Amino acid sequence: MEAFLKEFGDYYGYPDGPKNINEIRDSEFQRLLDKGVVYLDHAGSTLYSELQMANIFKDLTSNVFGNPHSQSDISSVTSDLIADARHQVLKYFNASPEDYSCIFTSGATAALKLVAETFPWSQDSNYLYTMENHNSVLGIREYALAQGASACAVDIEETANQPGHLTNSGTSIKVKHRAVQMRNTSKLQKEESRGDAYNLFAFPSECNFSGLRFNLDLVKLIKENTETTLEGSPFSKSKRWMVLIDAAKGCATLPPDLSEYPADFVAVSFYKLFGYPTGLGALLVRNDAAKILKKTYFSGGTVAASIADIDFVKRRERVEEFFEDGSASFLSIAAIRHGFKLLKSLTPSAIWMHTTSLSIYVKKKLQALRHGNGAGVCILYGSENLKLSSHKSGPTVTFNLKRPDDSWFGYLEVEKLASLSGIQLRTGCFCNPGACAKYLNLSHSDLLSNVEAGHICWDDNDVINGKPTGAVRVSFGYMSTFEEAQKFVDFIISSFVSPPKKIGNGIVVSGRFLQLPSEELESKESFPSHYLKSITIYPIKSCAGFSVMHWPLCRTGLLHDREWVVQGLTGEILTQKKVPEMSLIRTFIDLEEGILSVESSRCKDKLHIKIKSDLYNPRSNEFDSHANILENHNEESRINCWFTNAIGRQCKLLRYSSSSSKHCLNRNKSPGLCRDLESNINFANEAQFLLISEESVADLNRRIEAKDENYKRAHEKLNPYRFRPNLVISGGEPYAEDKWRTVKIGDNHFTSLGGCNRCQMINISNEAGLVKKSNEPLTTLASYRRVKGKILFGTLLRYEIDEKTQCWIGVGHEVNPDTE
Repeated sequence: MEAFLKEFGDYYGYPDGPKNINEIRDSEFQRLLDKGVVYLDHAGSTLYSELQMANIFKDLTSNVFGNPHSQSDISSVTSDLIADARHQVLKYFNASPEDYSCIFTSGATAALKLVAETFPWSQDSNYLYTMENHNSVLGIREYALAQGASACAVDIEETANQPGHLTNSGTSIKVKHRAVQMRNTSKLQKEESRGDAYNLFAFPSECNFSGLRFNLDLVKLIKENTETTLEGSPFSKSKRWMVLIDAAKGCATLPPDLSEYPADFVAVSFYKLFGYPTGLGALLVRNDAAKILKKTYFSGGTVAASIADIDFVKRRERVEEFFEDGSASFLSIAAIRHGFKLLKSLTPSAIWMHTTSLSIYVKKKLQALRHGNGAGVCILYGSENLKLSSHKSGPTVTFNLKRPDDSWFGYLEVEKLASLSGIQLRTGCFCNPGACAKYLNLSHSDLLSNVEAGHICWDDNDVINGKPTGAVRVSFGYMSTFEEAQKFVDFIISSFVSPPKKIGNGIVVSGRFLQLPSEELESKESFPSHYLKSITIYPIKSCAGFSVMHWPLCRTGLLHDREWVVQGLTGEILTQKKVPEMSLIRTFIDLEEGILSVESSRCKDKLHIKIKSDLYNPRSNEFDSHANILENHNEESRINCWFTNAIGRQCKLLRYSSSSSKHCLNRNKSPGLCRDLESNINFANEAQFLLISEESVADLNRRIEAKDENYKRAHEKLNPYRFRPNLVISGGEPYAEDKWRTVKIGDNHFTSLGGCNRCQMINISNEAGLVKKSNEPLTTLASYRRVKGKILFGTLLRYEIDEKTQCWIGVGHEVNPDTE
């Protein structure tokens, strides 16, 4: 902290503000401390303050607001409030009401869409947009291309700032175009476009991927010096250019000064400014530019008069009234004045200095990290200038991490471990495909092959063909602190930086070595041979299972294991991750009676479901996500009502038993391929069996207790069933199962499919009928059981079925592995 303040003390913490950063956090963001959350996704949405919300609530409960489309006193007061809010928005951007109007929309995306829908596109129009743009800006090209206009992505080339300058003065800007897109091929035959066509140039004030701030001189250069700025492109001779700025990300720290940079359209998002309200944005439009927009639809509030049975409508003339369809979101609009009051008290310039000092500090720390072999750890994107005075970058740090062998850590691994540490950040491409491809050096061929490989936004494919498909982003807000920045840096160091030398003979995990002191482990001779300690069947996915002494095997593993699943009304598969109470639903199957029994403390009566049990040839029913395929359809209503009461949300029970299909569930809980492609499974995540070793669990418990005495006092010692195993073995060394290739249990043969990748579900415990969540054991496992982005614990098995023999597995059977 001392070193940080020595460099950034004049900028950090609002030294000249009404409250310093510590006072702001103590009085307005106590919930972050209470929840133990480090929030670092302010580029996605900043946080509202508790004082701000208290003032909003007081405002709403002490005043009466009504629909402004009326002549009543209350409506007049509401109309005045909306008018005042418009002036506040314009004032924030230093825009004169004589030159600009503020049109309220449902968000920044709606503001951009309004421009797209109403812009006077023609076949002679051109739409240019910088590569670094949000999808909501890219989407405008669909309207342009549909009307025969050309569209083209461009790169901005700018000379370095002159030493000592705090602004972008003295820079030279060139616009370099990429491939021209058009759907009207006849346009290619024309030598020259008509001069009266309108053209649109769009860029963000700040890139939401990298934090790069664009030079606002672009506004005047495009509007007044087009030929020079677009020199060498097919657009240099085009006239009548209009400029759109997407200020959703950048306006929280350095809002465009529209008196100096008179853009025609500016899109604004309020929750990115001060956290609340969501669902409200604005389009700032120059009054002269508004006159050329062509709006087709009319609605309540936008017409002065209309006649129902003839083609007659007279529209309102004021810009806001002409474009705002329906009643304004007047209660949300009432709330923004409290947000602007907050920003005014701190001032945007002080917010920029405070947040940027944190981002520069983090960038410098990450840039300096080295693995034990000297290899760099972090690749930063868009961070060439790390001087606070440059104004070249906003409070955003975007990066990827590398292993000592120069391969990439997947960004999902970073996100997963950050979440375990209480750090909330963002990963992926952030809806900015152009910047993502540009900074990650992904070619069109790379992008298309990734899509063909099944990669889409928000999936699990973070590294394909050795290249990352996205990045990690942390971003700071006006209430962010040095302590949060330092905790994030410490997290990166402890989780991803390899030490300079090996410690003992530990297991190599992501280039890191960790082993307990030898005196804490029993001697090798004390481990007996392996035997099967318990068998557990989980008939319903994510519900509690039941233990047996012996049980029949079939093509899908243990008979009836995960043969049923609970599905929500929208088709999603419900699991303990989102519905932890499912762990309280107990199950049991009576094979002789052919009955599945289910009970819950939330339901008075136990539920009994008849099943037709044919041990080796169960009736084949294909999984249908739109229909319940229980054996007795007359029972559906009763059964689904029982589960709705037990879980606390409407749902239905589905059964799946197939002798030919191979399905499992992916990250999004939809049917998909899994690791076990050579056998049949029901509703398992990855494989037929999960095997857990008692000795491995004991070693994990020792590690947790050695690390965290508080956890030891507050929680029971972990038992193997926390990991929802089918098979628990006893004997042998901890983690000996990692090296098994095949294993014989009794007379049954199994093939090892490798380690089980663990998720936060193992952090959910059921103690004395109460569902509890913590960071353990996943946090400890992540410290020594992490391999290539996966946290492994337990071994997945596939049953090698013997078609000629009726096979059972029993407790006490010897376990004989064949190791690598």
